[in-house]
Order: sequence, then C-alpha cells, then structure tokens
Amino acid sequence: MYRLGAVSLRSKLSRLGPPVSAAPLEEARAPASLDELRARMQAVLERTTRREPARPPVDDAELPFARQDTEHGTLWIRAQRLSPAHRTGRAPLLPARTSSAHVLALLALDPSLAACDPARALYLDTETTGLSGGTGTIAFLVGLAFWDGDGGIVVEQLLVRELGEEGPMLAHLARRIAEASMLVTFNGKSFDMPLLRTRYVMNRMDTPREPPHLDLLHVARRLHKPRGVECKLTTIERDVLGFERVDDVPGSEVSARYLHFLRSGEARALLGVVEHNAWDVVAMTALVGLYGEPMVETPDGVEWGTQLDVRDVVGVARTMQRARAGGEAWNAIQHAVERGGGGESLRARAEIAKARGDRARALADFEQLAKDVDDASVRLQLARLYEHFARDHAQALAMVERGTAESDAARAKRRARLEAKAARVSSAQRELLPGVSSARRARRSSPRR
Repeated sequence: MYRLGAVSLRSKLSRLGPPVSAAPLEEARAPASLDELRARMQAVLERTTRREPARPPVDDAELPFARQDTEHGTLWIRAQRLSPAHRTGRAPLLPARTSSAHVLALLALDPSLAACDPARALYLDTETTGLSGGTGTIAFLVGLAFWDGDGGIVVEQLLVRELGEEGPMLAHLARRIAEASMLVTFNGKSFDMPLLRTRYVMNRMDTPREPPHLDLLHVARRLHKPRGVECKLTTIERDVLGFERVDDVPGSEVSARYLHFLRSGEARALLGVVEHNAWDVVAMTALVGLYGEPMVETPDGVEWGTQLDVRDVVGVARTMQRARAGGEAWNAIQHAVERGGGGESLRARAEIAKARGDRARALADFEQLAKDVDDASVRLQLARLYEHFARDHAQALAMVERGTAESDAARAKRRARLEAKAARVSSAQRELLPGVSSARRARRSSPRR
C-alpha cells in the first residue's frame, strides 16, 4: 500500500530526469525548410483522405455495347438492323414505314401528326433508376428505333455505364431527335420525355426541339380498353399482336439490376434489361403499322384489310367520331358491324348515325339492340327518338315506364311531357272523327241558358 505523505520539491524534480541542454532547444526552435513543411502536409493529407474503392471490372464480352469516343466523352452504343420482313407475333414491322399519318393523327386526336412522315419516325423508350421522375432519377438505357435508307429498321441502344456520364448519351439522342419527323413512345408524354428534359437541364445542355409526339398509350386505351385489355405494352403485345415474351425482366426489377451492376460490375445483371428495352421499341413499331393502316375508298366500298380485332375497330370508329371525322368513323363502324362486332358495334353505329343526322338508321339499330340487351341507356335513346323523330309518344312512354338511365326528377319530367303530348294528340284525333266536329260546332253555336 502507498502511504500518503508530503513529497519534497527536490524529489519531484529528480523524477524528471537530467536537465535538457540549451543547444537542442535552440535547434527545435529553428524554422523547418519549405520542402520539409510540404512533406509533413502531404503525410497528413494521406492519412486523412478517404480512399475510394476501385470499381470492379466490367465483363465486356457479356455486355453487347461498343465504345465510341465522342467530343462529349465515351459513348456506349449497341446497334442492330432488322430486316423489313421482321414480325412481332402476327404483325409485320414494314407497314409502319408507310402507315397513314392521317389515320394516326385521328386516333391520337392530334392534328399536328398528319403532316409527319412515318418513314422518319423515331421510336423511343427509356429504362430508368426509378419511376418518380425527379431530378435524382436518370435514364441509364435509352432504346431507339428508326428506318434506314434500305427499308430496314435499326434498333439502337445507348447505355450510361457510370453515373455522371450522361453527356455523350444525351448529345447522341439530341441528334437523333433533330433528324426525326415525329416521336413515337408508349407513355412518353407523361414519363420518358419529361425525364429526359430534366436530364438535359441537370447536365447543362440545351434541350432538343421536339417534333410532334405520338403516345401509343393514349391510342391503346381508346381502342383496347373497352374490351378489357390491360394497357401495358407487354399485355398488348400478347393480346393484340400475338407475341408473348419469354424470360422477360419485370419493370419492377429494372432499377435494382442496374444498381447491382454499378456495385458489382456484373454485366449479366443487365442483359435481360437490354433485351426488354429492345423488345419495347420493336413492339411500338409493329403497333404503328397496325394502327396506321390506311382505309381506301373504292367504288365497291372501303378496302381496309385490318388485322385489328373487330371489337377494337369499334374503338377506332368512336375515336374518329371524337376527332370529327364522320366519314372515316362511318366506314370503320360499318366494317365492324359487317364482320360480326356484336352489340357494341351496333350501339356505336346507332350513336354515329344519330350524330350524322340519320335518325332512321339510329332508331332501327337501337330497336334491335333493345331486343338483345336489357339496358336502360338504350331505352333512353329510344324514348328520345320516339318522341322527337317518330312522334310515337305511346312508345316513348313505354320506354320510360320500363326505366331509363336518368335521374328520377328527369324521368318524371319526361313522363309528364309525354303524357301531355299524348293527350293533345288524342284530342286532335277526336276532332277529326266523322260527325264529331259538326256536332261540337253546333253545341258551340247554340245560345247558352
């Protein structure tokens, strides 16, 4: 145990060791040379600087992209040429090159597309690091398709292999857009193009001037959704084009695969995404050929060898009616009815005929439809036509009594109006009966008591 007690100053000094001489102290105070100071600073920086881990090597043999050195940096590009005879399911690609810009403009409800040349269309699809579309989301893979001078279609894909190296890809894409007469995308108006515009801004590059834009998602909804087709590109490929992808990468996995590639350098993680992207742009080409098939009027009628399902032709007719193209709408709906389009085609023809002023045709079609289906909206149309066109108020009242697709107040008002009209007609008819009018006149002329 230690005993507490007083310790003398001499004892404390003896523990410090021998006294330091004055000469070493003077040397320590001497200023160091400039080289020595630089060496010390470098040593400190080397100890404190965070060393980034080396990026894993990329297996280029597995990743089908060629390197191109451009003024903006390194561009990684893949190009394939498909023959004019290439098909997606049962739909060939070649008709897209000569598709009718007029028909496409009507289906898209966009008149600016009518002046475009489909042979100079640029098909575009992106794969991104997320679906939010914010400034942190990038398009790491851009798929393009366009027609070359020999009638074949070129599928071109641009890959951003490292974050922060978008410049070469964006510059190449700007050149392709400048050469195009029209853009073709699937949901590109809401997602792909707004995202790409943001990337141009974030990279301090001029945003390219965009030509008219055909968004096939909007067309697909108008044509296929009424018959229950889910408006996803892969579903439309299966149900409309007759092509089903095998081992396709789901869209929900695309971002995760790219992030895995960035971390590990494993190229095989991206191969499925690359094929998924190529399928997308090729499918869009086939759809343009299908949607843009021209309808040619001949002395024998309309020649339109469409491969669309007859139920989708009903959507074509309705869309053309919305576009105020009454002639094309009528030709399309006649095509649908003649080829067994069923009740929906009959309903559409009745509606289009009524809009054209052919109320006799509309009445006949609605009467036929009422025999086949129990639909209050059909009875409402018949009540209107019986009242205002056929002047058959009894028939109109019969439709109202069976129920029409309108509010109780509107239905009661219609019933009261029809009953009043029926009463006036009945009174007028009694006036015209033989002997009735003369007896009535005699009563009116006799003096009142």
